[in-house]
Amino acid sequence: MGYIFCLMGKSSSGKDTVYQRLLQQDDLGLRRLVTGTTRPIREGEQNGETYYFYTDEQFERLRADGRIIESRSYHTVHGIWHYFTVADEQLDPARGDYLTINTLEAYLKLRDYFGTERLIPLYLEVDDGLRLQRALERERRQQEPKYKEMCRRFLADEEDFSAEKLKSAHIQPIFENIALDETLEQLGTYIKSIQNR
Repeated sequence: MGYIFCLMGKSSSGKDTVYQRLLQQDDLGLRRLVTGTTRPIREGEQNGETYYFYTDEQFERLRADGRIIESRSYHTVHGIWHYFTVADEQLDPARGDYLTINTLEAYLKLRDYFGTERLIPLYLEVDDGLRLQRALERERRQQEPKYKEMCRRFLADEEDFSAEKLKSAHIQPIFENIALDETLEQLGTYIKSIQNR
């Protein structure tokens, strides 16, 4: 049975970039596990890359069919957005190792579903000032910037990824994402050590 590596971190900690680069490393052999959301697609995003984008109606149908492994709902300044993992054909741990991006809450639910030995956390840490700068730069590039939602998400991360919650969930090691190439080298070495045990 394969592993599911769960990449986590506060908003603008570099998860998307690290995710794409790790998937490109052939020696790791990681498969993409894409979660779903009902939030609007952002400029530059493609369906099936960072997320699968669903309507509220599609999400409710999946839930009614018992195909939602885990879900989280957030009351944003633009309404309720759902994020979730679907039990579908893309997820077959017998076929190899997977990489996904998720929250701590989702990680805990996936860990309960798949088991501690199969779900491996990869947590990225970045200085709050740098994260806020990155978030603002990204939002400015959007056709319709959502600054209020950016601020809500930034503040919510302080609680969602508090030191107490990370400790309680036994999230370690923590990878400081300051220099991307160094971070990728450290993550690659760690992933291989898990794969070879």
